[in-house]
Amino acid sequence: MNLPGFLDHAPALQDGHQPALFDYGRALSLREMARHYTELPKYLLAPEISALLYYLPDWSQHALMNTLWNTGARLNEALALRRRDFHLSESIPHVVLRTAKQRRTAGGRPKKGKSANRVVPLSDPAYVEEMRRLFASTREGFEEDVLTGERRAMPVWNVSDRTVRNWLVRAVDAAGRDGVKLSIAVSPHTFRHSFAMHLLYGHVHPKVLQGLMGHEKFESTEVYTKIFALDVAASQQLRFTLDTRDALELLRGEKNLRCPP
Repeated sequence: MNLPGFLDHAPALQDGHQPALFDYGRALSLREMARHYTELPKYLLAPEISALLYYLPDWSQHALMNTLWNTGARLNEALALRRRDFHLSESIPHVVLRTAKQRRTAGGRPKKGKSANRVVPLSDPAYVEEMRRLFASTREGFEEDVLTGERRAMPVWNVSDRTVRNWLVRAVDAAGRDGVKLSIAVSPHTFRHSFAMHLLYGHVHPKVLQGLMGHEKFESTEVYTKIFALDVAASQQLRFTLDTRDALELLRGEKNLRCPP
């Protein structure tokens, strides 16, 4: 599948610097058109994410939101992450996410042909370095199972769903007071949608995106590619108007005209 239109331009970088070819204005226009379809995902563009992260000065909060942005994890998947799930010193840094369904079944064996995990490569060196600094400056927590006595690692972010949402509300409010307005309502799941769209901007094939998102069915991934269907028609610049005199002469056989597309 080829992605159309302004996807030929490079995506914005996370540090806020945009390559010259990135058409941010057109990206905003496309998103505005897509908003008329209530079933399509609501997402932020890379410059908006970068700005929002600025208003999360707490290093732990920033790292969690940046993890959602860099991995496309669902919030409950991110809150289940332990240090051992991050592989930051490998030649290809990556994180291993356990699916929510697998965690609900208490870690039992997955169905035949299905993996309990999905692996997401971490391609942003700045994010990898942030997580290295986080782990270097904090101790890993452990807890003991009261029934088995087993000592197990605690999640990196041992907080509730509601706490994370409150962090995000405060960041959005702080941005607004500083004159930084976001045109959509932001939730933790917004980062997952933004991750998917950012990968499509980066020419990642939709089938690859399906695996990174953990979608069992491709239909779940198609909601993102449908947004770009709006860009197809706009990019073609088809004409629907022909000079009336030329049209009449053509139909009367008086001229052999080549009609514009």
